[in-house]
Amino acid sequence: MDTFTLNNGVTMPVLGFGVFQTPAEETRQAVAAALEAGYRHIDTAAAYGNEREVGEAIAASGIPREEIFVETKIWISDYGYDETLHAFDKAAGKLGLDVIDLLILHQPLTQPTFQASIDAYRALETLLEQGKVRAIGVSNFMPDQLDQLLAATSVVPAVNQIESHPYFRQPELIAADAEHGILTQAWSPIGGITFYRDGQTGSTLEDPVITDIAEKHGATPAQVMLRWHVQEGRQVIPKSVTPSRIQENIDIFGVTLSEDELRAIDALETGQRGGPEPGSMTLEQYGMPIPEA
Repeated sequence: MDTFTLNNGVTMPVLGFGVFQTPAEETRQAVAAALEAGYRHIDTAAAYGNEREVGEAIAASGIPREEIFVETKIWISDYGYDETLHAFDKAAGKLGLDVIDLLILHQPLTQPTFQASIDAYRALETLLEQGKVRAIGVSNFMPDQLDQLLAATSVVPAVNQIESHPYFRQPELIAADAEHGILTQAWSPIGGITFYRDGQTGSTLEDPVITDIAEKHGATPAQVMLRWHVQEGRQVIPKSVTPSRIQENIDIFGVTLSEDELRAIDALETGQRGGPEPGSMTLEQYGMPIPEA
């Protein structure tokens, strides 16, 4: 597995395994299958409700802890300095880990002010200084939110996890990340959403540009899209609960796309976001208690 080197020198695999929307009862089996297939980066979150099952699968794998890169996220309900320090304790306890490799803020909380997000990030800085996490970052932060965060804190985020796929690349945000030395990490990297394009609905998996490239390389559309991300310098975290798809998604390293093929995929941009608008989340609408155990 190739790796990216983060801005603090920590390395992480270029391709990880995500468990978003994976029911807790299916998570152990899915993570076990991913580890068996060769994945060494698992991405979870407090809001997913499956951190405990991720930890159990890792513990049962027999793979040395230092070989597995574990990432999780703090939910907006636990923002604030003391609250975020406690959120780490909750996450580490569920995962069964003393040290979390990458801990990030799940969303920018801007209402009523951005201060809770800043205080939460300062708690991440403290955890980093204490050696309880190896790297810290953010998710879904737009350029203006990154600027506000950087002006108020000391540690540049190692990662910004964002929605990015052929139909919604976010090139301006990717450029802002790069300007600050932040690695862009793509969630929904193959665009697992049906989009409205040219008067019709469609999926990236059925897009003729992508399927033609896939046929040329003897690959699947998903493999082509994952390889597109990696070649353009983005870390990716595809998800699946199907063992054959889990294996398929990691088998991308025998495919090399040409510059023309990369540009052709870039040109599929629709400007249509699939997830929520960053900064639109409020505690009133999206707040939820994160259980202690």
